[in-house]
Amino acid sequence: MADLVKIPMFPLSIFPLPGEMVPLHIFEPRYKQLLNDAETKDIFFGIYFNHVSNTDKIGSLVKLESVIKRYNNGESDIIVKCIDLFSMNTLFRTFRDKQYPGGEVTFWSVDVTAPVGEKLRTEFKKYLLYFQIRHSELAPSLFSIANELGLDFEERLRFAKSNDEQKESFLLSHLAYQTKLLQEAEKAKDIFHLN
Repeated sequence: MADLVKIPMFPLSIFPLPGEMVPLHIFEPRYKQLLNDAETKDIFFGIYFNHVSNTDKIGSLVKLESVIKRYNNGESDIIVKCIDLFSMNTLFRTFRDKQYPGGEVTFWSVDVTAPVGEKLRTEFKKYLLYFQIRHSELAPSLFSIANELGLDFEERLRFAKSNDEQKESFLLSHLAYQTKLLQEAEKAKDIFHLN
């Protein structure tokens, strides 16, 4: 069994996937303290997906990428990047001597660089052409494709909990659905004309 690790925690109703960049607005005093620690001590922290559907207590391990804007009242707009997922064992009201929460977690050690099968790579490249994107990653990964598809929270959970083969199948199905929607939108443009 993997080791339990105590980390700072930021419970939110979002579930970033590895590789995803997420904007956050920091305004509560306890999370201002967490931001200060993330900046000065270069620490990572967890975003626990605080939602009724998260029965497995999964969260995202994130690292501060940049502070976009600082306000006079001490609030900040920041960007964090998800670097791994975790299962949470315990959520603590405070982390050590800090104001912000903490959690005891087990890291998943997700491989965000593992390449995908040829069929999925081909379908993803076709999908990107609808957006006139020709120079995509040379070797997209499962998570980089998932991050492009705008999955909802339930889909993100289902995707994260599946094995690699199931992830590929899930993404192929989602790509087929999204592609069909794009094709129908293209057809509708030919039928309706603005006057």
